[in-house]
Amino acid sequence: MAFHYLAIEGPIGVGKTRLAERLAARLEATTILEDTENPFLADFYADRPGSALQAQLYYLLNRHRQLTSKRQADLFLQTTICDYVFDKDKIFAYLNLDDNELFIYQRLFDLLAKDVPPPDLVVYLQAPTELLVRRLKARGADPERQVPAPDPDYLRELNEAYQHFFFHYTATPLLVVETSEFDPESDDAALDELVKQIKDMGKGTRYYVARR
Repeated sequence: MAFHYLAIEGPIGVGKTRLAERLAARLEATTILEDTENPFLADFYADRPGSALQAQLYYLLNRHRQLTSKRQADLFLQTTICDYVFDKDKIFAYLNLDDNELFIYQRLFDLLAKDVPPPDLVVYLQAPTELLVRRLKARGADPERQVPAPDPDYLRELNEAYQHFFFHYTATPLLVVETSEFDPESDDAALDELVKQIKDMGKGTRYYVARR
């Protein structure tokens, strides 16, 4: 396969982590899965002052640590699949931080981003906000982190921010997958078709609407 380092992206509830795991098993690849534990997240959901910046910087530093601990040379020894793109951190920052906090955040982000190897291919999973809300309700809030599922209005704003980000994305080849009828977790044929789409990818952006 032409791509050795793949990143799966998409808004909360779209299923990127499970897809990364399934793809890794299918391609005999290693995974880099985001560490979702964050000691400031409960305070952020409770709207405590300063918690948004604390939570954002914690995620930023964690993602930087994860991606730089795997040297770029290692990424070419075996196919690696990550369930996030480092640049996506800015999507959340611009939604959650005020102007003064953004000034601090952006300076740190610019320094850290220089160390992070870019993926060879990004797979962006799209879904309507209403579908994301239904999936998250079915999944339920995360009891381990003791935080609620995102508010539907916030989820809509986040989904629109993702769409805007990837509409303008040109840093790497990009495969956009519409997932309304896409269930690779239980449908092996759907997973096989996605693998075919990935292997057929070249430069630029391709749009793929998965069908049952």
